Amino acid sequence: MKTDIEIARECALAPIADIASTTGIPAGCIEPYGRYIAKVPETLIDESRVAKSHLILVTAITPTKAGIGKTTVSIGLALGLNRIGKKAIVALREPSLGPCFGMKGGAAGGGYAQVLPMEKINLHFTGDFHAISTAHNMISALLDNYIYQHRNDGFALREKYWRRVVDINDRTLREVVTGIGAKTNGGVASSGFDITPASEIMAILCLATDIDDLRRRIDNILLGITIEGKPFRVKDMGVGGAIVVLLLDALHPNLVQTTEQTPAIIHGGPFANIAHGCNSILATKTAMTFSDYVVTEAGFGADLGAEKFFDIKCRKARLQPSLTVIVATTQGLKMHGGVPLDLIKEPNREGLTNGLQNLDRHIQNLQAFGQSVVVAFNRHATDSDDELDLVRQHCKTLGVGFAVNNAFLEGGSGAVELAREVVQTIEQQPSQPLRYTYADSDPIKTKIEKICKGIYGAASVSYSKTAENAIAHIEEMCMSHFPVCIAKTQFSFSADSGLYGVPTGFNIHIRELVINAGAEMIVAIAGDIMRMPGLPKSPQAERIDYIGGNIEGLS
Repeated sequence: MKTDIEIARECALAPIADIASTTGIPAGCIEPYGRYIAKVPETLIDESRVAKSHLILVTAITPTKAGIGKTTVSIGLALGLNRIGKKAIVALREPSLGPCFGMKGGAAGGGYAQVLPMEKINLHFTGDFHAISTAHNMISALLDNYIYQHRNDGFALREKYWRRVVDINDRTLREVVTGIGAKTNGGVASSGFDITPASEIMAILCLATDIDDLRRRIDNILLGITIEGKPFRVKDMGVGGAIVVLLLDALHPNLVQTTEQTPAIIHGGPFANIAHGCNSILATKTAMTFSDYVVTEAGFGADLGAEKFFDIKCRKARLQPSLTVIVATTQGLKMHGGVPLDLIKEPNREGLTNGLQNLDRHIQNLQAFGQSVVVAFNRHATDSDDELDLVRQHCKTLGVGFAVNNAFLEGGSGAVELAREVVQTIEQQPSQPLRYTYADSDPIKTKIEKICKGIYGAASVSYSKTAENAIAHIEEMCMSHFPVCIAKTQFSFSADSGLYGVPTGFNIHIRELVINAGAEMIVAIAGDIMRMPGLPKSPQAERIDYIGGNIEGLS
């Protein structure tokens, strides 16, 4: 089997203007970034067309550390839909350099279901992440300068909320001290770095509906509390316009193509374990403007990505998905069925059967949102027909659609079965109007507990003193109507990454709340999750190289 990057190099790419033309995007409106990438102005969004397009979410069971293959399935489904004569676009998140050089390598799909040019998409792409990092850290620099320049005027922050970001997994930057040395270096203060996808600027970019909304949200970013007890925001420094200027190009969605020249729009990149986990509203609506079917994904398992997709993104953008596809693999199911990780590639009917409980819980959660569900069995070479049939019969018993995805090996032809099942389900049993986990009017604690107990299955929720104080601040500042974005491990329904399957009787401990006043959401940090990941013992960077004029190791 060829590597992903070898397959990508063999694919004939069409000029990006031709890809735009196939969708109906006027070629004269795009801004090319070379021959095969372009920016698309968000002003082309047509809400009347958006309302007629079918939005399909791809999510997954609780993943293994190797993932479940949502991106490959998402791309494959778009390929399959086009193979059966439907006009489809796939709308994805941008890869972060952190996992590309850390645990996973490339993040542009796999095999014959990839978005291209994969090297550029996986690396600097169009510079969106750099713009977000720069805008975020520009606020940091301007805030520190404001404090320094106004220190003799009696200005000071009693609490400072704004940290720094970098798109690298660097555990040593989680907590830092700034301002050491001469007095002109500013005051000594504790600070720290999060990874760029966890930046509030990233969330703002992904949730903004236009340039004016972007400016409004940036101005409203809460930087801290003054010694007088008043909120201090970006607009109080008068620099909101400068930050918008840094993000002008990044606001536009990116147009690329798949291995079969299917249009793909890629924009934004938050992680669902530490952020809201979806691509931008602008990218999704742009895709829906120019296609009849749009396939998008939300990060990690359905408990994290799908919940936030519905309760945050769809709520904010008034989107109504037509259907949700949940991806499952035998390896993931066996892991949740108690099979040791080093044995999950081997046949184990009992372990596979036991692991179906994890799939069932996710299906129940999705149906509680009003979603019609199709299970996509992401087939691997080690899977047997007997294992496939076991899962198929289980889904039939549940009354849930089922299809095998072979897009990794066969491209669009390997996803035709899935595409037909998706279209048939949408035509015969489309999703109901969304039923959210909580109401906007619910108190913050109620929202947290409805997610933890209703979605994760927790028996109880506890709060640190820091979290209790933050909730009091949120209520005082009249921000309780914001949706909640829970940050926790992606490897379990619980906050304990080692509790596989469908654990019960556990407690979720909320140790901290982060107020994203510009993004208009509250991030509740549970358990020991870090918003700055660390590198593994053997990072993927050891295998990335430039050899013979080619980049290697991105897959």
